[in-house]
Amino acid sequence: MPVYNINGQELHTVEEGNPNRQKAILIHGWSSSSFALSPISALLSQRFHCISVDLPGYGNSPPMKDRVTIQAYAELLADFIEQHSDGPVVLIGHSMGGMTSINLALTHPILVQRMVLISPTITGRLSTMINTTISPITLMERFGLGQFIISAVESLFVGITDRLMRPISFADRSGITQSDYARLRADARRPGQGRTRAECYYAMRDNDLSERLGQVETPALVIWGAEDNTVPLRDAGVVADLWPNADLRLLPKAGHWPHFEAPEATRRAVASYLGLPLLSDKLHAAVDDAEIGRIDEAANFLAHSGIGNGMNLAQRTRLAAQLRQYNFPPYRNIVSANTTDAQEMYIIQGGTVEVWADPENPGDLPKQPRRVASLKPGEMTGELAMLDQGLRTADLISGPEGAVVLALDRQRLLALAEDDPEIGSILLWNIAKAMSQRVRFILWQLQRANQRARTEEKMLKEERVRQSGQFQTTYTGQPQ
Repeated sequence: MPVYNINGQELHTVEEGNPNRQKAILIHGWSSSSFALSPISALLSQRFHCISVDLPGYGNSPPMKDRVTIQAYAELLADFIEQHSDGPVVLIGHSMGGMTSINLALTHPILVQRMVLISPTITGRLSTMINTTISPITLMERFGLGQFIISAVESLFVGITDRLMRPISFADRSGITQSDYARLRADARRPGQGRTRAECYYAMRDNDLSERLGQVETPALVIWGAEDNTVPLRDAGVVADLWPNADLRLLPKAGHWPHFEAPEATRRAVASYLGLPLLSDKLHAAVDDAEIGRIDEAANFLAHSGIGNGMNLAQRTRLAAQLRQYNFPPYRNIVSANTTDAQEMYIIQGGTVEVWADPENPGDLPKQPRRVASLKPGEMTGELAMLDQGLRTADLISGPEGAVVLALDRQRLLALAEDDPEIGSILLWNIAKAMSQRVRFILWQLQRANQRARTEEKMLKEERVRQSGQFQTTYTGQPQ
């Protein structure tokens, strides 16, 4: 566990991922530790250098010398970012950690690129259940009496902590494992943290963010458990009313810890928002620097292609990670007609791709193929056969300069649409638009061909009439 000294304050951390990448700072909440965000740290480490902190007074970090305030936590983390990051970071905050993240983004927006906030404290007013059950004991802990009471009662009535903590923290049908629950419970009752817990309770109440949410410029995803009995859903209502730019998501069957209780749904939302590359069945696979570079390059390219229309950078990055890149030398066959195993569609990234087909027999195997189109970067092809699994009716051949082609596999498209319905709908819409434009162009070509045919037929008839008139004049001997 790396330990940092920030202006005399010792800060213990847990780190994952390549230290040379952009940093993601994971900030836990009240009565917790760096373990609090562990369900998504491996996911984040695909793309980021993840640093999960023990805030002063929690986990292994010693308490602050002065009284705790939320802004003091935010300033400490701002100093940490300034000293140990070479650029803006991503903040991942849970509960009080979400409130701390918002404070940091308000006071030092240049340090924060974007945020993911899980059940963040907004108004500082916790639920009635917290105020009537947990907080009185926490306040007594400020003077050491509460810890003595808890120890004595637990020795007589095993499970009282469970009876208080479970309904407040977790949904009725929560998916949290027993081992994760035991660790969270141990963090909540860690000895020696009474003073910090009590000070944080008041610090949250003194840090109502309601009137400041509209000033937050940093993009944010806000995830809330629909059965949160710790930070009540009225705070989610405040976000919906006063922070319209935040992307607010409510997850069913989850309380205050949706990343433990509904881990797949949480991971999908986070992966989509941050543009994390891999699909849900491979969320913990490492991604090397070369692959990250290729994904970033493809994501930037997609901004100028039809298939990337309407997608933000995170969505394009997510899509780019599903694409395989092929490099073809000049005049190399990419796809052959009459093949039935059509699993991929293609986006031209570099060079050109020639389409060879038989326009006299559309939809059938080409008998006398000729070049009918030359596709340039940003254009797509092969989507029809990929979607309907029908016969390919054209050859694709790399042009005179070769071609760089991005391929989207049918199964990856379906999995991406399931993982991220928003990206899936945009992607399928863009494919449909491209097909529609192509059909319209073909119809225009047919219309033009029909017009030319009618014009030629008319000219032929006029020529026949003219020739017929000449013949009659010659036959009757009339002067010509």
